[in-house]
Amino acid sequence: MARKPLTAEQIAARTAKAKATREAKKKAALEMLGEPTTRKATKVRKKRTMTAEQKKAAADRLRKAREAKGPSENKLIDENVRNLPDENPLSLKNVRQWIKENQLLLKSIRDMKDSKASKDRAYYQQVETYISNLQAYMRTGIYLDNYYGAQMQNAIKHRVLHMAYNKDGTPKRTVGYWYPDIGVYTEEMEQSQ
Repeated sequence: MARKPLTAEQIAARTAKAKATREAKKKAALEMLGEPTTRKATKVRKKRTMTAEQKKAAADRLRKAREAKGPSENKLIDENVRNLPDENPLSLKNVRQWIKENQLLLKSIRDMKDSKASKDRAYYQQVETYISNLQAYMRTGIYLDNYYGAQMQNAIKHRVLHMAYNKDGTPKRTVGYWYPDIGVYTEEMEQSQ
């Protein structure tokens, strides 16, 4: 046998009864645990309004505090990197700009991280590694990557500081490296020997 549909008053009465039952059970459980059964009313803090005079005084205090603090010393950055002039390709200013640009790029290619195409995943990992290498360079002063620039467009050129020699006394050389006696060792030089 089908039940009669409830009227709006009956639905409201059932809802109120269920709510009262829930509240009573909650109160009983809190009393059993020894917790307070009523909530304290929290005070709502009003937003502090300042007059124009107070704002000016606060701005002056902030300006004086900033002046007293002095310029940033960048102690977390390696001294060799800190002391490079801004014209140097690997200066602190340039490296910070490259990190910023590549972090934006990394955000824009975030969906490539889990791509099915291996080239996309490799590109994402390349950008991620480049950023971490730049950050490591700022901390340690040792440049770990083989490329530099905002888009990794320039190749690092290696410089030989201490020569190595074969057993017969001829110097060992690698194409593309800079040597103090001849400069950059090229393929033509290698083939002419």
